[in-house]
Amino acid sequence: MIIYCVSYLCFMKNRRSYIPFLRTIVEVGFIIFLFYSNLLMGEFMPSGKGRANGLIWAIKDIFTIPNFIIAVVAAYIGHFAFGYVRKKL
Repeated sequence: MIIYCVSYLCFMKNRRSYIPFLRTIVEVGFIIFLFYSNLLMGEFMPSGKGRANGLIWAIKDIFTIPNFIIAVVAAYIGHFAFGYVRKKL
């Protein structure tokens, strides 16, 4: 408990230095979430195999290394694009 309080006070003391890092983590995480949710919804469309094979199969099918690499690259591209637009406005 004391370690948490000390680290929390340090975090609150230097909060401004963490804000860009936390914004990046939240934006990238949200874009990755949207990517995977879109893939999962696609498995259950009429043309997908998710209806026949079930939810567990669909989850195993979308959580692969190539999909993760695509999600991370797309998330960082989206983060930098939103950052550019944010600075222009």
